[in-house]
Amino acid sequence: MRDIQNEIDDREVPLEKVGVKGVKYPVTVLDKSKKIQNTTAVVDLFVNLPHNFKGTHMSRFIEVFHKYHTDITMQHFLDMLEEMREKLNAQKAFGKIVFPYYIEKKAPVSESCGIMEYECSYEGEVSCEDSENNNAKNKPLSAAENLNKRKFYVSIKVPVTTLCPCSKAISEYGAHNQRGLVSVRLLYSNFFWIEDVITMIEKCSSSPLYTLLKRKDEKFVTEHAYENPRFVEDIVREVYLGLKSLGFTEFTVEAENDESIHNHNAYACASYNEK
Repeated sequence: MRDIQNEIDDREVPLEKVGVKGVKYPVTVLDKSKKIQNTTAVVDLFVNLPHNFKGTHMSRFIEVFHKYHTDITMQHFLDMLEEMREKLNAQKAFGKIVFPYYIEKKAPVSESCGIMEYECSYEGEVSCEDSENNNAKNKPLSAAENLNKRKFYVSIKVPVTTLCPCSKAISEYGAHNQRGLVSVRLLYSNFFWIEDVITMIEKCSSSPLYTLLKRKDEKFVTEHAYENPRFVEDIVREVYLGLKSLGFTEFTVEAENDESIHNHNAYACASYNEK
């Protein structure tokens, strides 16, 4: 049958990304306490397309991803992208999956169990650097010129409780508190557990959130938050130091409070790059 995708395009417009977006697919990721966790991801997969190709083979994205979806761990994500790049004869491949990650958490006093949801994502890029000049001259590429480059980021969003230090300081009793969201984007270099990052972030807040709380738990959480007031600036700085202590060499931290007594949100951000 005629393969239109492989026909020549004469408009001389290269495309940075072509592929599939918004694919919902079951995936299996690692779980620190249960070894593996089954969840559902929203998947975006792309490659670059040189100016002389009319189109790419969309079905091959799904074929490759299906091969890896039962073990789409941090270690295998870039292998999946590399295989995709090779099968589609591309110089670069890009991928992102966003998925809910579930952790069973006990209430602080009663130890009643509930399930907490955290939004996580994997985002990667692999590329095979070549020299256009060498290609134009039909000169073989050296090993150094043909090195594959790989970059992979893990993002985690952690809901927390924050209590305003200023409100506590100026009020005769009470202080306004609210739910906040801490987001981190981490360059992956060495293996880590998502749970360890979440635990560290929650310790930097006024209090963690829980799905299930009895009255004695509620009392504990309320008083704990009151004794640990945090601005968004405080949370970002504490998480920043926590990520450095865990050995991350490149990251971004954001904190945003859904303010309870203002008609706006409070926000702070900081980034770190060891290089």
